[in-house]
Amino acid sequence: MEFIIRQERARDVEQVRILLEAAFATDAESKLVDALRVNGKAVIALVAVCAEDVLGHILFSPVITSPSGEAKGIGLAPVAVLPGAQSQGIGSQLVITGLQLCQELGFDYCVVLGSPEYYHRFGFEAASNYNLENEYGAGEEFMVVRFTNLVVSGLVRYSSEFALFSV
Repeated sequence: MEFIIRQERARDVEQVRILLEAAFATDAESKLVDALRVNGKAVIALVAVCAEDVLGHILFSPVITSPSGEAKGIGLAPVAVLPGAQSQGIGSQLVITGLQLCQELGFDYCVVLGSPEYYHRFGFEAASNYNLENEYGAGEEFMVVRFTNLVVSGLVRYSSEFALFSV
């Protein structure tokens, strides 16, 4: 299947909502994405499209560490592909393109909560290797990829919208 990755557009919002509701067990992720968009925290939002049909979506939003440091961080969440379009490289291409944009925008690191088996291929490592903790109590599923050598450590906090929807 041929698809392209591009920036999310206003006309994609409804298809993205439908995609997220199809890909996840609840509507928490679609509500989270809507809230991040409305509050200006969707730093990077990409879609994978085929003939204007949205097949995949990824979003990156700011994170901070406590205590705060110089490193500028971003979090990947969520990423989703329509169930009928999975296992065709769409999710991987969204992650690769998204991480490239994070680096181009000057972020020092990106965190994700997810499957180590999946995210290791993109350079993510256990965040605990860098003394990074998360507010969700996740262990090896909390990972980081570093774009610079700037030291980052502490408790990573996602945007307040994440607490509203318990994703």
